[in-house]
Amino acid sequence: MTKTRSAAWGLTLILGGAAGCAGTPAEPPAAAPATGDAVAASVRQAWQAARTNLTGSAEALTEADYGFRPVDTVRTYGQILTHIAGANYVFCSAARGEASPHAESAFEETVTTREAIIATLAESLTYCDAAYDAATDVTLAESITLPFGQGTGARALALVGNIGHLNEHYGNLVTYMRIRGVVPPSSR
Repeated sequence: MTKTRSAAWGLTLILGGAAGCAGTPAEPPAAAPATGDAVAASVRQAWQAARTNLTGSAEALTEADYGFRPVDTVRTYGQILTHIAGANYVFCSAARGEASPHAESAFEETVTTREAIIATLAESLTYCDAAYDAATDVTLAESITLPFGQGTGARALALVGNIGHLNEHYGNLVTYMRIRGVVPPSSR
């Protein structure tokens, strides 16, 4: 097994495990290309899985359910989605090597309707698509300034960190959906 394939396999297992924790049905990892950008392809695959779950979650509940929170000390369903949108900009702007066009908390109190939240989330996902689409095995290894004051590190850390963040909050959304009697996207 080549070093590239070995690294891709390891990353696929890690990212696949993160997606699996979020409820994505377990499938064997796709064979990494023998040459080329196997690691970048694995990162994009994990991104697409998380992206699909979040998009489906945004569409899963009604306007009334967007204000739902199981207890007063946690975010509402809509606030989780707007938090994700803001954080997407922070993670992905770091990966893109530019200043974030929005602060992490930019949307939680200002974007409040289901329609606006879905649109804001979609815009943030599209913004991130550019960072994932541009990734190559070489660029993922480049040193960048990491988001959230974490110093410097490989560009991959920003992108994989974003995927982890999406999956973390997808887990929150799954709980909210189950409480409301809705089957989450990854379980359909």
